Amino acid sequence: MAYHYARFGAQIVITARREKVLQQVAEKCLSFGAQKALYISADMANESDPDKVVDFALEKFGGLDYLVLNHIGPTPYSMWEGDVEHTRWLMKVNFFSYVQMAWRALNALEQSKGSLVVVSSLLGKISTPFAAPYTSTKFALNGFFGTLQHELSMKKSNVSISICTLGLIDTDSAMEKVRGIIDAPAYPATEAALNIISTGATRQPELFYPWFTYIVNLIKDWFPSITNYVIQNSFKYIP
Repeated sequence: MAYHYARFGAQIVITARREKVLQQVAEKCLSFGAQKALYISADMANESDPDKVVDFALEKFGGLDYLVLNHIGPTPYSMWEGDVEHTRWLMKVNFFSYVQMAWRALNALEQSKGSLVVVSSLLGKISTPFAAPYTSTKFALNGFFGTLQHELSMKKSNVSISICTLGLIDTDSAMEKVRGIIDAPAYPATEAALNIISTGATRQPELFYPWFTYIVNLIKDWFPSITNYVIQNSFKYIP
């Protein structure tokens, strides 16, 4: 997404844990045409870091037009074996930090009539095996930011919220996790990123990418027993 924003000539702040990677991405953003490309390393499991990132952006740019929340923590793709501590840690990274950054940026977005873009997953709409901690964080995102959409609308706020529901995207990490477990088509990350940016720019409340994720979301409620059968028989698992 940073590269797409760069091609549009945006001023960008990016964050991740690894500073060397951030530096490389920032340099590439500048080569693609970004007016500015700044970075700050942060650990979203650290309670002070989400605020630090937003404060850094506001200090450097004096305001915000878009806040795109898309970070996730690493988690095993396997049957849940009772690791409550990992689930608690993942909630910090994948959920609580989103809430914290959104609140920190809300006043600035109100002033700029800006947009808050929340990247979620089909697993925040429908449960599947092997992803219990991850799924719980995405359901939490959808619940919280869906509620916040209503509240901001009732307040006549200038801020739009876009919740983006993604299917399987062909990132290296996603492909590595599902290899040998599920046979499903993966969709291009660059196209997904462009759809996310367009959804935020046009202030749409929701995005489903690819398109059939919307149909899957409907079918799960219309035909729950069939949906459960298909899900449970789509994964390779030998007890």
